[in-house]
Amino acid sequence: MPVIEKTALATAAAVRAGETSALAETDAAIARIEARDGALNAVVVRDFDRARAAAAALDARIATGFDAALLGVPMTVKESFDVAGLPTTFGFVEHRDFIAGADAIAVQRLKAAGAIVLGKTNVPPALADIQSANPVYGRTVNAHDPARVAGGSSGGSAVALASGMVPLEFGSDIGGSIRVPAAFNGVWGHKPTWGVLPPDGHFFPGTDSARTVLSVIGPMARDADDLEAALGVVADHPLAPARRHEDARWRVLLLTGHPLAKAQRAMVTAIEALGAALERDGAAVETHSDLLPDLERQSAGYQQMLNIALSRRAPLPPGAPPPTLETWLHLHDEQARLQRQWRRLFGRFDAVIAPVVGMTAFAHDDTPLPQRRLTIDGEDTAFLHQFNFPGLATFPMLPATSVRIGTDPDGLPIGVQVIADLYADRTAIAAARAAHDLTGSKS
Repeated sequence: MPVIEKTALATAAAVRAGETSALAETDAAIARIEARDGALNAVVVRDFDRARAAAAALDARIATGFDAALLGVPMTVKESFDVAGLPTTFGFVEHRDFIAGADAIAVQRLKAAGAIVLGKTNVPPALADIQSANPVYGRTVNAHDPARVAGGSSGGSAVALASGMVPLEFGSDIGGSIRVPAAFNGVWGHKPTWGVLPPDGHFFPGTDSARTVLSVIGPMARDADDLEAALGVVADHPLAPARRHEDARWRVLLLTGHPLAKAQRAMVTAIEALGAALERDGAAVETHSDLLPDLERQSAGYQQMLNIALSRRAPLPPGAPPPTLETWLHLHDEQARLQRQWRRLFGRFDAVIAPVVGMTAFAHDDTPLPQRRLTIDGEDTAFLHQFNFPGLATFPMLPATSVRIGTDPDGLPIGVQVIADLYADRTAIAAARAAHDLTGSKS
């Protein structure tokens, strides 16, 4: 069972008040990793000696008056972020000897805000699965049930949080890679509006490339306030405060499914129960809207753009023609049209709440993604159909916060995504916080 420790902001407050020190918090986090990580296999790159040295140096600065938002907070980051002196492999054996020469910008900003980076957490190869196993570091298992997947691609990140090893993490998301593992392990994760956070230093090993379409980096935590604080620390641009349309009442559109993907009954029931709780709290809740874009059309564009993005450095399948410039420009036009439709919808609603994916954490399955199958409530379905759920926010570049709202009959967390308008990231987090509090969830 996951263990709850101090939040990031509570840790920073204690360090600031002189009740503890950065070094003491670092040593405590290292001890938790050494005691708990074993079979979980979440923290796969460890940098404990340098972390202790950084914590001691920070304590010396604190003694002369230094302060910052994440003062003395021990944390880990996803393996795909460059940290100077540590390997970045993206889960590939052929890159296991690549050592980053500089910190990713996100890592630089977290350190400048007082965070102490203890190491890096596990991923699937190429960050291209919603489970986290690779030939370099092995398999990470779910924090609630070792027979189930951790999620991915930020799977090690979510497990490090849910097991109480660290209070704060940083991941990335293009196909649900923050939101899915957060949901599977019952922690918080935020996929920001595209372009708000800097991706520099989160590139394929040894490359210095342009920003990948659809892909973002973002914070993960065990607490909503920590999530929002880390978002602010790393963001390139200030984000507007959370807002509600009228009379301090949330206006929410609930989606319990997708025309192209099935959701398990336990998840549908949890979302319906959340809707009832929101209404009792005074929210205006709807389950249908003519303003909602054509989700089948959106999925077609998303899948095509995602496939092109993920195959950027991979050979095309035999006989497959390369995408044309006209195809690529059409996809961007389609993305812009859908984005405008979502913006019209958010003229009426504060948030849309939907499944992150249609199931809770599933059993480990190494079948290649194109052939993988999934049984939901006794029905056999294609696994790839589940990517339609995270695509709801990804293709139109919208912010989405993953939050736990319940527990399934197997004792596994049920998570949903709370989607908001462009640049309304703090609204997504605030609405997710309201959903979490109304359902009495544990995370």
